[in-house]
Amino acid sequence: MYLNITRITIALAFVVVVLGAYTRLSDAGLGCPDWPGCYGNISVPEAQADIDSSNKAFAARPLEPAKAWKEMIHRYAAGSLGLLIFILAIISWRSRSRRIKQRILPLVLALLVVFQALLGMWTVTLLLKPIIVMGHLLGGMTILLLLTWFYMKQRYQVSGADIRKIRPLYVWVLMCLAVVYLQISLGGWTSANYAALICPDFPLCQGQWWPSMDFHNGFIPWRGLGTNYEYGVLGPAARTAVHMSHRIGALVTLLFVGAVALKAALGPDRRMGRAGLALLLVLIAQVCLGISNVLLTLPIGVAVAHNAVAALLLVSTGALLFHSKYSVN
Repeated sequence: MYLNITRITIALAFVVVVLGAYTRLSDAGLGCPDWPGCYGNISVPEAQADIDSSNKAFAARPLEPAKAWKEMIHRYAAGSLGLLIFILAIISWRSRSRRIKQRILPLVLALLVVFQALLGMWTVTLLLKPIIVMGHLLGGMTILLLLTWFYMKQRYQVSGADIRKIRPLYVWVLMCLAVVYLQISLGGWTSANYAALICPDFPLCQGQWWPSMDFHNGFIPWRGLGTNYEYGVLGPAARTAVHMSHRIGALVTLLFVGAVALKAALGPDRRMGRAGLALLLVLIAQVCLGISNVLLTLPIGVAVAHNAVAALLLVSTGALLFHSKYSVN
């Protein structure tokens, strides 16, 4: 029963990440200009009288039902995810058979959900401020990763006595996890600053290997309050710097993570071999999707898939880390 709830929670966490990407990429992040409701309602206003009232109250942003529903469906899914995580935490803490150490991660997840909800609110109230949007993305990814780690520990019933001597590959996989997190951060920063299409060609950018770039303005984390960041505020050179940083990060990720995954796949450990192969395949798929985003001019389906596979890349790296740390034979 507990494992089944965890499986459902992981699946829903993945759906929430994908829905968040779809909401952001379809320019619906401000589909509801207030939080947690939508134009003062718990749902998207549909009656004409309610629509007129909402438009009067939020004159600066008239209701667009399609965008509002995308935003609210994401919120409903995120709220359901939070509820499931709280249920997991309550069950875990009420279970006398679980050690205190085994109850910590569900509690951390519950606290992380609360902070993630705050980030969701700030995403709206701070008008899509890039550092908040990126943080919201990383929060969702982290929840998915920790849920997967928690599930794997429960499934294999790993205890302190099962921890094997840390091998050299564990340290390398840990470094891979840091690289993947950095690359997802760069991807989130690129998306939040609307820099994905500033380079319309590949492998060149604007017909050059090293175009004019403004790294200083491209990576200012905080620009004060009151600015609406919808559709971006950066100049072309700053957006180019952001985009090229993501490309360089993709190359580093491909080479470094790919090498570690290949080493694991060719190693003698069967579980690590499968995890390494899975990571390698997901990594290749992610690179292909990234290139397709540029060459196909960011079609919504490919862009959302790029975010979804980024989540799978993080989870796959986490799975390899798990198998390089714990003995589950």
